[in-house]
Amino acid sequence: MTASNKEKIYERYGGGSPEDGRENSSRTAWLEFHYTKKALSEFIKKDSRVLETGCATGYYAMHFAGKCREYVGVDLFPPHIRLFNKKIKQNRLKNVSCRVGDATDLKGIETGGFDAVFCLGPMYHLPPEERELVFAECGRVCKPGGVTAFAYINKIGVYAGACVHDEYREIYPNPKTDKAVFELGTDDERPGLFYFTMPEEMEEAAARHGLAKIRNTGLDFFVTMSVADKMDDEKFAVFMELADKMAEYESCTGMSNHALLICRK
Repeated sequence: MTASNKEKIYERYGGGSPEDGRENSSRTAWLEFHYTKKALSEFIKKDSRVLETGCATGYYAMHFAGKCREYVGVDLFPPHIRLFNKKIKQNRLKNVSCRVGDATDLKGIETGGFDAVFCLGPMYHLPPEERELVFAECGRVCKPGGVTAFAYINKIGVYAGACVHDEYREIYPNPKTDKAVFELGTDDERPGLFYFTMPEEMEEAAARHGLAKIRNTGLDFFVTMSVADKMDDEKFAVFMELADKMAEYESCTGMSNHALLICRK
């Protein structure tokens, strides 16, 4: 089994460079990575074995390598893995490794071998039926009592964000996008590449695979999509107090562009 839209994903990410360094491309992008690290950090211990599916070029591995016993990355595309391996060598990391693989079918990964399993990209690009495969595989390779985490794109948050974005508010909302987002669960301009869901749908899917919600948190709320990038440093520092609260309260999660569901097996 492999992701049905592999070629579309490869066209966007396969060279490696679009994803490498994305965390610093804007304040909005930085927020996604900042709150992901913050949410996951409490579940990684010194003796933890961690698996990340959709690891891209190893951003989270570089951050968490010194906090766990072992970190293993899996990604769909060889160019990502080549860049990841280069970072491993440059940083002389003995407890980090990576390999080519597919989140929908983690063949070669042992059952119940990891204390924490992170899926921090694949759900952005998979339709519902293939997300089910990812839930099943992440649950399979996670130890009983271990933690799984799934990043995803919110239907409402991403659409609302476009409606208030400085560059896009003249375009959105519109009937074409209503159909794409609400009926098909996909991006209107890039159908079949980006897929959207809702917090409740993610939680229901996780439960079908024996994964119990610990937390479902927003990462980069729709109001930040163009506003935060225009703030000066002083104002952005104050804004971060508000962002912290939005990430803390689940009542805000559905209005985030990206979100993170953390579960216990």
